[in-house]
Amino acid sequence: MSSHARPAIAVIGGSGFYDFFDNEATTVEVDTPYGKPSAPVAIGEVEGRSVAFLPRHGKQHEYAPHTLPYQANMWALRSLGVRRIFAPCAVGSLRADWGPGTVAVPDQLVDRTSGRPQTYFDGGGVHVSFADPYCDELRAAATKSATDELPMKPSGTMVVVQGPRFSTRAESRWFASQGWELVNMTGHPEAVLARELEMCYAAVALVTDLDAGVEEGDGVHATDVFAEFKKNLGPFKALIRRSVSAVPHTDTCAKCSVHAGVALPFELP
Repeated sequence: MSSHARPAIAVIGGSGFYDFFDNEATTVEVDTPYGKPSAPVAIGEVEGRSVAFLPRHGKQHEYAPHTLPYQANMWALRSLGVRRIFAPCAVGSLRADWGPGTVAVPDQLVDRTSGRPQTYFDGGGVHVSFADPYCDELRAAATKSATDELPMKPSGTMVVVQGPRFSTRAESRWFASQGWELVNMTGHPEAVLARELEMCYAAVALVTDLDAGVEEGDGVHATDVFAEFKKNLGPFKALIRRSVSAVPHTDTCAKCSVHAGVALPFELP
């Protein structure tokens, strides 16, 4: 596969997060039953640990949130040996006190997407536990890796919208009224596909803007989102690297190993 050891940990970079390694990395082309992933997978080292990196939207941001090859991305990582995934992403905040530059490690997810393939199990009576969609061990590793440079929120609910448009003010206010803190376009079905493939998964969310219903003004603009993400990209990458080094040296945790005693219709890669 490469000169590196099996990459048990992966990082999936979101908007503006298109590379990860400071040192030499090996690029691996992967094909899957669901087509090719968003980009070739880079495999390098972080603090002596072999890590895979995949830019979620492609190297040149070729894929919009609703067109991403989510199934191919997760299958490709699992087939390379990945069992734990950090998923850094850009999010809007539904709370005025969680301003740009805040990092949140959500513990809950609400799906408001439509039409996206969101399972590998179209038959066979397989029903995956998803009450707690994120891995506790990965969330703990990310939370304890925080510094004063980026304020950290150790929990929160992330609502995932279809995109590529941003929310209306009415939608944004409704989300906030439910007690949800973050809004994003890519967190689903990524999280549930990871669970179906028995890979630990945690989103690490960088707030780039206050959503349309939180403050007065012209609403959210993509140029502002990208500019804010770029401004904080250095310390955000450093946080993800610290998180990777803090992960226990084991594969999938017990909570994310959901298929015990279940007859699957196919073998996991």
